[in-house]
Amino acid sequence: MLAALLAGGCSTLDERQREWIFQPSDVSWGNSAAMTEGMEHVWIDFQSSVSGQPARLHGLWLGGAPDSPDTPVMLFLHGARYNVAGSAPRIRRMHELGFSVLAIDYRGFGKSTKALPSEDTAREDARAAWTWLAAHHPKQPRYIFGHSLGGAIGIDLAAHVNDESGTIVESTFTSIADVANSFKWGWLPFNALITQRFEAIRKVKDIGSPLLVVHGTADSLINPTLGRKLYDAATVPKMFVLVEGGSHHNTNSIGEVQYRAALSQLFRMQPVQPTNAAVAAPQHAS
Repeated sequence: MLAALLAGGCSTLDERQREWIFQPSDVSWGNSAAMTEGMEHVWIDFQSSVSGQPARLHGLWLGGAPDSPDTPVMLFLHGARYNVAGSAPRIRRMHELGFSVLAIDYRGFGKSTKALPSEDTAREDARAAWTWLAAHHPKQPRYIFGHSLGGAIGIDLAAHVNDESGTIVESTFTSIADVANSFKWGWLPFNALITQRFEAIRKVKDIGSPLLVVHGTADSLINPTLGRKLYDAATVPKMFVLVEGGSHHNTNSIGEVQYRAALSQLFRMQPVQPTNAAVAAPQHAS
């Protein structure tokens, strides 16, 4: 599929890649929207230096004890295709692990400003959300989390801020070029034509806080070797968690025990015991 897009005319090359990589949508997955019940809607307005226009992001907030300096808060950056409601099961799992969570839609997704997203706009969106989080929860430790494409966006954010307590990426890659090369047609010479590069492996070296890299052994979309390569390139205190049988969609569900252990060991977070109110999460792509 990417081969056909890359082979298109130069005038549409960039737009086609952005469409293929982000697959922006205003729909969620299955009954995920129902799982947003109890989450607060958040609106983040800012002036975009990329587009030169006002921008608005829609987000979901699932809080715990916002006035407690001991409660960590997380900026949740989802992957491609579905809007933020589609990540509701994963958001709840992160909440069950002890975080208050702000999850946002990039421009082009859900109720955020309508536009075809790009690497530059997604990077700007993440920074705007981080600024909002820091302003509203200045006393609490703040973490960055990204799934899949969101992991590459999160690594860029972590490389440019200095007030994060840690970064977590799941099912994330080293670069779009490496993802393309991992496919069966990856031998084709398309690297020079890629405009949306997402070179997380280059930026991960600039992260100044502990890094947790999580991947599933059964991830058929992003090869686990890319997650390991990303981990190897980091220079900060770090941990690599490989979840046996974890796919691109369910790794943080079946790897919950490993997640809890890693959070305790790397970030010194106090373990949070699962509650009977925990919501079982269906498997889905994001």
